[in-house]
Amino acid sequence: MTHGTPGLRWSAQHTSKEGLMATSTRRREILHRLLAEGYVEGKDLAAGLGVDASTIRRDLDALARAGKVQRTHGGARPLPGNATDIPYTTKQAQRLTEKAAIALSAASRVRDGDTVILDSGSTTYEVAAALRDRNGLTVITNDLRIAKFVASLSDVRLLVTGGELLGSVFTLIGERAVDFLSDYTAQWTFLGADAIDPIAGITNTNTLEVPIKRAMIAAGEEVVVVTDSTKFGQRALARVASIDETDLIITDTGLNDISSYGNRVLRVPPTHHTVVPAPTGTHIGDNHEGQSQ
Repeated sequence: MTHGTPGLRWSAQHTSKEGLMATSTRRREILHRLLAEGYVEGKDLAAGLGVDASTIRRDLDALARAGKVQRTHGGARPLPGNATDIPYTTKQAQRLTEKAAIALSAASRVRDGDTVILDSGSTTYEVAAALRDRNGLTVITNDLRIAKFVASLSDVRLLVTGGELLGSVFTLIGERAVDFLSDYTAQWTFLGADAIDPIAGITNTNTLEVPIKRAMIAAGEEVVVVTDSTKFGQRALARVASIDETDLIITDTGLNDISSYGNRVLRVPPTHHTVVPAPTGTHIGDNHEGQSQ
């Protein structure tokens, strides 16, 4: 008995240490995935990490208490103030009126018959919706949601880059996508942005999308960044381009000081008309545009 007790005690302590190490490793992996994808869902983490949902809930709660993530219903995202890639279901519910006005301003520049490259994102999705009455367009995109919407339009030629799907943001990336774009030129590239800073330029929350964004910039005669004012004055992980590599940045009037960005920023006030649902859940305004700089 006296010899067995220490062995039992050591075994329990050893098991406890292994459990703590496993928990620490798992939580590091959760943070790694959050950095790469910008959003994580509990059910996906449970399946990917081979643990039950209650374990993941405890992990996310612990990371939230430690100030490393912000809990959401069913998952987690980076803390407020950090630029992030989050799912369409979340993005499309944010700043709808501002995005509608930005999209209308962007679309007003496109003529019938033009070739347009649309980056992935909820604001570029709005641009796609705002272009729905144009004739003879060729649209190139790496965004599956945009591709699905454009495929429903008449008199539009759709080219999808191919490549590997990135997380919950419906974005195609990889060498095949980049190589695809190298074979084309377009009158317009409409680029999204996770963050914009006068010094750091346009930056992205992950490195995976940078090569294809660079390829889009190279393929477009005119490069227009479309993004709401909350993205300004922020820096994200990976540099995409300098401000000088763009021709125009369209945003909303929530951006007060544009002096640091030269003469490239166009501020568009929210449309005074009702924002109405467009096909496949997008929201755009009617044919109205007001601008100020």
